[in-house]
Parts: sequence; structure tokens; C-alpha cells
Amino acid sequence: MDAQWDDLKIFLAVARAESLSGAGRVLRVDPATVGRRIARLEAALGAPLFAKSPSGYALTDAGQRLMGHAVAVEQAVEGAAEELLGRAGGLTGQIRIGAPDGAANFVLPQVCARIAADNPDLDVQIVALPRLFNLTRREADMVIAVSPPTAGRLSVQKITDYRLHLAASERYLRRHGPITRLADLRQHRMVGYIPDMIFDKELDYLEEAGIERVTLASNSVAVQINWVRQAGGIGVVHDFAIPWMHGVVKVLPEALSLTRSFYLVRHADDRRLERLNRFAAALVDGVAREVARLEALT
Repeated sequence: MDAQWDDLKIFLAVARAESLSGAGRVLRVDPATVGRRIARLEAALGAPLFAKSPSGYALTDAGQRLMGHAVAVEQAVEGAAEELLGRAGGLTGQIRIGAPDGAANFVLPQVCARIAADNPDLDVQIVALPRLFNLTRREADMVIAVSPPTAGRLSVQKITDYRLHLAASERYLRRHGPITRLADLRQHRMVGYIPDMIFDKELDYLEEAGIERVTLASNSVAVQINWVRQAGGIGVVHDFAIPWMHGVVKVLPEALSLTRSFYLVRHADDRRLERLNRFAAALVDGVAREVARLEALT
């Protein structure tokens, strides 16, 4: 059984990393060894599990079928470990959170630092990417999303609402003409997302302001915020980020005020894992409190 579980761990690592080298880094095993173990598993099962292409290793039909069973075994092993270690102690091991970079930069660091301080044996990883995450492939243990997914075996929990407003640096506003209405924005440099790289409709902020041209565009919230801080232009900014932006103020707050929401998304099967449930509860409470605290400062 040990050998079989070891083979499944390697299979899962390759399926999630989509490469032997990526799986090797996660497992701290030489990629050639990973390749031999996959070949051995395929020979034992009598079916190819991966189709190799220039873009990496993709699951075959047989690999897709094995994936569900392998994840179930993984969860059973983790659940057994939780039972043996006891549920009353602190959280241990590694937990990876995927998040849009607004939350990842301005909310999650302090929230996760507090959780980690209360659980010295816990390692927390934050993956800040401006795209959707694949929980089936276990790119993360849980994800913070800006809209609830409608497909897949997922568990979705609303965390909190958050607000966004137009903002600019005081230096930019001193250098340019007055802004008294939304129509005035057409005469100013606008900061926002690259239009064809908006991965969620909830992020299409400027459309609501009637802005068609984005002079300074990036798929990263952190880049957009730095442009605003450096007097590059006017952008739609999370209220919870403004306290971190010295010299930046809201613009036309009565004319444009947006409300969005954060959701915690997990694979449905993970609801059986007490360790992840406890972390999720602490994360949800911490994010809601931190967003409220930061917004109260603006």
C-alpha cells in the first residue's frame, strides 16, 4: 500500500504541475525519477496516464479517471493524519491560497501572518495571480474569488463585501484640471486593466464609469496602484488599499461607488478535512475584519 500511495502522490504532482520538472520541484525528487515512476505506474495499470506535448503533460482519459480516485486517497490519508494528531492542537503542514492580487497584496499578508503566529507549525503560501485557479488540479487548497463559480464540485462561501472608488494622487490632481463630474474623466489619463485580460466581469470597473480608453493598463492591481501613487493617472482603487497609498485620495466618491464581494472557494471534498475547515474559518473571519478595518480608515 505504501508503494501504491507513493506512486499516486507522484501522479498527482505531475497532473497538477503538468510537467516532470514541476512535479520534481514539489516532491524534491529528480525529474528523471518522476518520469520512471510514472512509466512504472502506467505499466502497472496498463494504460497511458499522460499525453506529452510541447506545452507539457496533459491527462489522458485514463488519467482523468484516476485523478478522482487519487484525490480521494490523498484526502483519506490527510484525514487519518488529522485524527491521529488530534484536532485540538494547532494547525500544521502547508496550506496554499490562491487570490486576485488586490486581496493578495493588501489584505491576506496581515491576516495570514496572524494565523501563522497562532500556529507555529503551519506554512502558508499565497499565490497572487490575476486569473482563475483550478482547484481540481490542486493549484491551491482554497481560493478567494470575486464572483462565485457556477460549475464544478465546489464549496462556495461569501466572505465579505468590499468597496472601490476612483482615486488619484494629490500630486496628479494639483497638476491637472478640476474634476467635477464623470464626463471630466475623458480629459484625464485613466489607469485600469488591459481590456482583453480581464478574467472576471466583476473587474470591468471603468465600463461603469463610461470610460472607453485606458491610457495606462496592466493585468496587475499592484501595477495599477503604483501608477496611481506615482501620479500617472486616475484609477478605480479598492478602498482597503488606499490606507497603504500615501498621498492618494478618492475622486468623485458620490458619483461612482462600486461594491464587490470576496468568496472563499474550496473543492467540495475538502469539507471533510477538519484542518482545512479550521483554517478556512480563521481566514474568512480575518479577511472580513481586515477589510472592514482598512475601509474605516478611508
